[in-house]
Amino acid sequence: MNEDSKKFILELAKDNKRNYGSRGLDDFRNLIIEANVSKNAEGSAKVMLGKTIVIAGVKMEIGTPYPDTPNQGNLICSGEMNAIADNEFEPGRPGEDAIELSRVVDRGIRESGAIDFEKLCIAPGEKAWNVLVDFYILNNDGNLIDACGIAAIAALKLARMPKVDEEGKIIHGEWSEQKVPFIKTPIPTTFFKIGDKIFADADKEEQEASEARLTVTTSSNEINALQKGGSGAFTIKEIEECLAKSFKIKDKIVDVISKIK
Repeated sequence: MNEDSKKFILELAKDNKRNYGSRGLDDFRNLIIEANVSKNAEGSAKVMLGKTIVIAGVKMEIGTPYPDTPNQGNLICSGEMNAIADNEFEPGRPGEDAIELSRVVDRGIRESGAIDFEKLCIAPGEKAWNVLVDFYILNNDGNLIDACGIAAIAALKLARMPKVDEEGKIIHGEWSEQKVPFIKTPIPTTFFKIGDKIFADADKEEQEASEARLTVTTSSNEINALQKGGSGAFTIKEIEECLAKSFKIKDKIVDVISKIK
């Protein structure tokens, strides 16, 4: 970002104004969720958060439980930041940003207890279901953590368990009536600090102008995870304000997710 653009956003922030439109500092962009966009996934969703577009899909596989959790299944989240979504994304192996994105989304879901992993156990110490959540960025206009997190949650909410044959092997393309045991709806809400102002759901230009980032994942009345990014800092008071705002924003997003089928 050039200095003139950054200065313009900083001047707007001083007057509690945003880069585009009339939304307030705590307002999210328009959120649209399209259900079941993949015929091969156990569950899938397309999220459009303003001009940021993300697709998430859920696949299930049977594996061996980890030794420290022999009676539980597992969750694996991974994201791809392809060059088609942003000229600044480079092809090849995932970079630090892609790894952080996957870990923040994964941690929010895992720490919330959103999935009942014990119900995914087939035979303790021998077989359990692994839940694989992949998200793909189609267009980056900022705040990828929230967009990918919302897409992942929507896809999990829709996901069905695949059928298995008499030998216990997955029958690809066939699903049972049983849903993935998804029992909570954790939502990430990311705040960006620009000057002395705190923004929710920054677009790409606002994000590039920000000095610090704080992602708060909440479900029900619980704080499930926190992740701080950027070189700047948040005061204790600012963090407390972000925590309070995250619950209000979460409720609005959960309302949108609850309507998808």
